[in-house]
Amino acid sequence: VFAPRDGVDWIWLDTPYYLSPDDPVGQEAFSVIRDAMAAENMVGISRLVISRRERAVMLEPRGKGIVLWTLRYGDEVRNADTYFERVDDEAADSEMMPLVQQLIKKQTQHWSPKMVSDPVQDKLLDIIDAKKKQMKKPSRAKPKAGEKQQPAPSNVINIMDALRKSVEAENRPGRR
Repeated sequence: VFAPRDGVDWIWLDTPYYLSPDDPVGQEAFSVIRDAMAAENMVGISRLVISRRERAVMLEPRGKGIVLWTLRYGDEVRNADTYFERVDDEAADSEMMPLVQQLIKKQTQHWSPKMVSDPVQDKLLDIIDAKKKQMKKPSRAKPKAGEKQQPAPSNVINIMDALRKSVEAENRPGRR
């Protein structure tokens, strides 16, 4: 089923997923459907199963792809009138309006995904980076010209040397 895009209010949209063709055979059909929906300002409404649950979905053309939106069920979207019925229809205070408009203009910025970044995750990534830097081994100073480089101490043990030392220790007369 297809519906006009402006007929589906944003409040019904739940989770977006990007769709794109996965092989050259499907690319032509994908492009034709996407472009036809975009030209008519239409979206596709369908159903599919995601995580063992049947969901209503909306397919919306976007750029070179299609965004699949899962839609909320009817009982998940409340009638806004119920919540806003107590709000007065009176016009805003004429003296306050210019002040608030000035504040809005002063605080206006171009949209950036950084505006909705997760501060907890950002802090966690900073902590992880700091730990990684602490765990890095300090680099050894390079020997100056004419000096021999000392071999790095090793935890590797020569088994033959260890056996010889052990046998020699056994053969030595001990204190009595």
